[in-house]
Formats: sequence, structure tokens, C-alpha cells
Amino acid sequence: MTKLFIQTLGCPKNFNDSEGAAGILEAAGMEITEDIMQADAIMVNTCGFINDAKKESIDTIFDMIRFADECQEARGTRPLIIVSGCLSQRYGEDLKDELSEVDVYLGVNEYERLPEIIKTHMDKSQSGGSLQKIYCSWNGETFQEFSARKIKEGTYTTTLRIAEGCNNRCAYCVIPQIRGGYRSRPMENIISEAQTLAASGVKEVILIAQDVTEYGRDLYGEIKLPELLRKLCRVDGLKWIRLMYCYEDKISDELIEVMASEDKICNYIDIPIQHVSDNVLKGMKRRSTNESIRDTLTRLRKAIPDIHIRTTFITGFPGESEEDFEQLEEFVQEYPFERLGVFAYSREEGTVAGDMECQIDDDVKAARADSIMLRQIEISREVCQSKVGSVMDVLVEEMDEDGSYIGRTQYDAPEIDGTVIFKVTENAPKLNPGDMVKVIIEDAFDYDLTGTMV
Repeated sequence: MTKLFIQTLGCPKNFNDSEGAAGILEAAGMEITEDIMQADAIMVNTCGFINDAKKESIDTIFDMIRFADECQEARGTRPLIIVSGCLSQRYGEDLKDELSEVDVYLGVNEYERLPEIIKTHMDKSQSGGSLQKIYCSWNGETFQEFSARKIKEGTYTTTLRIAEGCNNRCAYCVIPQIRGGYRSRPMENIISEAQTLAASGVKEVILIAQDVTEYGRDLYGEIKLPELLRKLCRVDGLKWIRLMYCYEDKISDELIEVMASEDKICNYIDIPIQHVSDNVLKGMKRRSTNESIRDTLTRLRKAIPDIHIRTTFITGFPGESEEDFEQLEEFVQEYPFERLGVFAYSREEGTVAGDMECQIDDDVKAARADSIMLRQIEISREVCQSKVGSVMDVLVEEMDEDGSYIGRTQYDAPEIDGTVIFKVTENAPKLNPGDMVKVIIEDAFDYDLTGTMV
């Protein structure tokens, strides 16, 4: 039986793609292994969004090439190397010329063909034939369903894809070039997968798309996210529904009302605002304005007083003046965010912003990002301190070496936000990942909380 090892880099959407690939391969009679030493084929699912992500992807590919060479020397056979995902979709031809050791370059739309591709190339390898080939087609006009998806046994939190591609065309972003235009997934298919996930023990689903708030417009003629959320809240077994990648200009009063009225929807939302200066927002080709951002934040906090808002900002976008940056700094103080990430602008070829002449020095971009994050640490510490003395619902994730547990509240997305480290009483039953318990918060730090299970 052919065994495949998958290494996934990048965003949750990439991990979702890898789970789809794993399910497709298993359905075709292949085996997914977590032991790279047993692998007949290795797939690196790459990210190609910004320079740091591209570098990490290239470094990982080189690591796998070295490993394959060592296998050739040690056991006389070399595992097939497959590079998939955004980097492959964007730079397949260039990579083929530079990294001839890679056997297959696979685009973001080819996972259903993966079993056939692996078999073909392994047959060629055994017969001494030529190997290297690119499989990369352009994105279609409708959402492409995976015929299968493999999630690990015991999974209690996972992603739920509701769309693919993007129509926003922000000046700094290459996602539409890689993933194509926006394609919503049929609502009945989303609900069906949610029911399957819940039946398998999943407690939390995280809605993902390049733009979650755009959901439904292309399929149904109008935005359908509020309706989708109401239907997901009726799925038995789901406890938390989390919203990520929401665009500020599409956060309607209807969406806010659904969030406020449905207990299963986490009082948490991820809104990548990127900037608040109208000059910079215009250059970024964002539809938001300083006024609309303030209005949306005010509406959210009025309707859901305990909502935790995560956002990201970009510093050093071409043409960002000192006045623009000062406006951003002042905004962070005036409208503090519970969760905040800041990225120095990454110049990307093939983008509108990449061709702008008013590029900013890398040191200035980094210094501006650091300045805002220093302010954010203080804000985050205050947010955490405000929770001391409260009793919070915590989703258990793991047991620590000292016998304490690590978990998350509804206000924390996995792998991104803070954690709750808590103790249990001496005679308490052992907890398992996915259990939900109540914890009284006793201490707080910059990002994490500690406490004791009630």
C-alpha cells in the first residue's frame, strides 16, 4: 500500500485542503502516515502569500529534498516529492526550472487527481522514466467540492469551508490570482458537512473563506451569511461557531443581530481592517473608510458588549506618511482591540501596490509594526486582567506535564489567541480534549489566563 506523508504550511484554508487531499487518497486505497520514514511519497502543501511564507515553503521543500536523497542512499529508493498549494499554483514554471529534484508540482485545484498522479509517477519512477511535471489548471466558475475529507480521530475543533476565491482585489494581495474569483459553496453541502462533523464529535467549527461575509452573493443573488449561521446553529452537537475573515464593509445589522441572538455563535469576530487612514485605505483599494470602521465597531460593541474583536493592520504600505501612521497609532488607543496582529508591508510582484513608486524602507515598516505591538501588549494585559474573578466556559485541549490542563474560551481562536491554564481538584475525574468545563480565573498575563476548574 502506497504511504503518503503530508507537510502543511500557511493558513487554515491550506490545512483544510490537506485534509481533503488525505481523504481523497485514502478513498483511493492509499495510506496517510505521520511517520515520514515510512513514506513512499511526500507532499508539501505550500503558502505563497507573502515573502516570509514563501521563504518558509522553499526552506521546507529543500529539507524534503535532502531527506529524499538520504533515503536513496540508505534504502535504495527515493520517495516521490510533491509540492502543492499556493506557491506551486503561482510559481510552478519557475520552481520547475529551479528545483528539478521535485517530481510533481500540483496546483490548488488538482487534489481530486492526486491518486492518479501519484500512481502514474511512481510507475514511471520504477521503470526509469522521466518524472517532473506540473499539474496546474485555472480556477473554475463554481465551488469545487472534495469527494472526501480526513480529519483525525478525536478532533473537536475544525474548519468548515464556505467559499473559495476572492473578488475584493486589494492592491497588496495576490489571492485572486492564485485562488480565482469568489465561489460560494452550496448551503446544503455546508450544513451536511457540519452535521457529519458534529456526529463525529466536533464541538467547534470555524467558518473559513477568503471573505466569509461575501457568502452567497454569487449563488443566490444576495449575501446569505446570516441565514447560513441560523441553520448551522440548529445542528445538534455543535457548541461553538466561529467567524474568521470578515470584511468590515459587509458586516450588516442583520449579521450582528444573528450573532447577538444565537448562543452557539462565539462572541468573537475576525475583521482584517488593515488600516484606518482614508489615504492608505484608498491606496489599498479597500472599500472601508475611517468613518465606516468606527461605525461598525460601535454597532458590534453595542449589540454584543463582551465581543472580542480580532484584527490585523499593515504598516509601511506604499505612501503611508507619518501622519497616516500616527492616525493608526491613535486609533489603536481610542478603539482598543482584544486581539491584534500587525504585519510590515510585504512587496509582492504582480500586485498594484508592488508597482507603486512610493515604497517605504524596510526598517521603517518594521519599526512602525513594533511600535503598535508594544501598545497592544499593554491593551491585551488589561483585557486579560479584567477577567480575573470571573467564571468562564473553557474547551479543554491538552493536559500539561504537571497535571494541569490547557484550554480556550470562546474568545480565543485555536493556534492564534491566548489559552487558559487551569488546575483541577485532587479527586476530579480526568478530562479529555474536547470537554467543556467551567473555570474561575485567578490570574492573568499578557495573553494567557490561569485558574481552577469549578
